[in-house]
Amino acid sequence: MKYAIITGASKGLGEAIAKRLIQEQIAVVSVSRTENMEIKSLASEQGMEYKHFSCNLSLEKEVQEVFMEIAHCIFQKDPKEILLFNNAGVIEPIQTVGNLDQTPVIRNIQVNLIAPMLITNLFFNKAQLTNTKVTVINVSSGAAVRSIEGWSVYCSSKAGLNMFTQTAAIEQAEMQTNNKIIAFSPGVMDTNMQETIRSSSKEAFKDLEHFKEFKEKNMLLAADVVANALVDLVLSDSVENGKVYNIKELLK
Repeated sequence: MKYAIITGASKGLGEAIAKRLIQEQIAVVSVSRTENMEIKSLASEQGMEYKHFSCNLSLEKEVQEVFMEIAHCIFQKDPKEILLFNNAGVIEPIQTVGNLDQTPVIRNIQVNLIAPMLITNLFFNKAQLTNTKVTVINVSSGAAVRSIEGWSVYCSSKAGLNMFTQTAAIEQAEMQTNNKIIAFSPGVMDTNMQETIRSSSKEAFKDLEHFKEFKEKNMLLAADVVANALVDLVLSDSVENGKVYNIKELLK
């Protein structure tokens, strides 16, 4: 059986990915601070294995403890493949450099970059002792390759995630494992993160009005549309190791 681990599964893209994977008869492990009961009900209706773990991804000790438990639970079942979606992310702080507060800066790097690095490292390590293939999908952003005023921390953490993905892919290929790791830029979606962006100040975020227009003109992608395109790619067996995929190329 295939297992999927999804961080930030309680809402937005993570929720949509979880629901689609359950429909595909893939066992789901949800990781977020709060549980989404719709996902739990859907898994029950479909007769699919499902488990939720609460975890604050900004606390590295908690990340290590929770994901060690998850790894133990899954690997002992000798699964065919594990799909690891490092989806959870935070946009804050939205502020210019010189006016940043230390705490949200550290939290952003912990959630967006350090947690995915630690989790990926753990699962690649465990996979060395088994026949299980691990496919890692790191949810990145267009901000990883484009400087956006007010988003210095977010841009930096996502750029770091892309580089980590590409480097880890080279290493796995060199070691001739079956594992793959990719990054995925989901575009501008209609999620809570966009609400946070629209509630920021013009002083902190120069492009505020532009992002408000996305909503007003119905230009935001629905989370389920993005999730379906990503899951289609991951299940197609045509994933190119180390590639940073963009939603635009998947929706052509």
